[in-house]
Amino acid sequence: MPTRGFEAAILDVDGVLVDSPHERAWRDSLRELMDNDWADVAGQTSWADERFTPQVYQQVISGKPRMSGALAALEYFEVPGAAERVVVYAANKQRMVIKLIEAGEFEAYPDALRFVLAVRDAGTPMVAASSSKNAGLFLRQIRLDTFAAEQGLHYDFLRPGLSLLEFFDVDISGRDFAQGKPHPEIFLTGATELGVAPEHCFVVEDAASGVQAAKAGGMAALGLARADDEELLAAADADLVVRSLDEVDVAGLGEHRLRTS
Repeated sequence: MPTRGFEAAILDVDGVLVDSPHERAWRDSLRELMDNDWADVAGQTSWADERFTPQVYQQVISGKPRMSGALAALEYFEVPGAAERVVVYAANKQRMVIKLIEAGEFEAYPDALRFVLAVRDAGTPMVAASSSKNAGLFLRQIRLDTFAAEQGLHYDFLRPGLSLLEFFDVDISGRDFAQGKPHPEIFLTGATELGVAPEHCFVVEDAASGVQAAKAGGMAALGLARADDEELLAAADADLVVRSLDEVDVAGLGEHRLRTS
């Protein structure tokens, strides 16, 4: 166990910082294809709208790059010729999620914004590390100064117009990596660009694949069970699992401990 506190926090975006429309876009775009272009094979699949549950999204798609997530979903629902259909599905989902984002169909999690403000106040640098190429679209629209004012929070480092994207010391979201989660490449890259050794980083993830990636990279993993999936995250070897980031003892980070307050 290192004798000093954590020197970096690495945070996923979708499901951790933002209640994004990705799950809805993946589900609705597949429904659209099954009802129209792929109607001829729909009866050969195990697809049903009610079977695309939040649990399926978390276990099968969440945390993976777009193409990997699309293929995993098609294989899960036993869609014939999944490898040949993956490009169409991924593109259809991307068109839909951009439309939802532009319509403002998302919101930042208040507990997550309180957490990042407290972590910054404690002097810990932060990295945004999402597999999603849409992460910047969310983070750019979230105003931390407005949120803090609404919450009655006062920090000297806040300035007018400060967005959540600007708040991060390093942003590696949406980059093309040779290996997707559960491979640790994305998190190791974030640590390297920040100049912090992996063992001095902790990762905040809501997906089992992300927790596995953090542990594979030699980092501590904080599992965030927003989808009632505590057991799944614990089974992925998360060091601590919480349902809200308000539960985390920020002071403990200075002691290199992930614990509840």
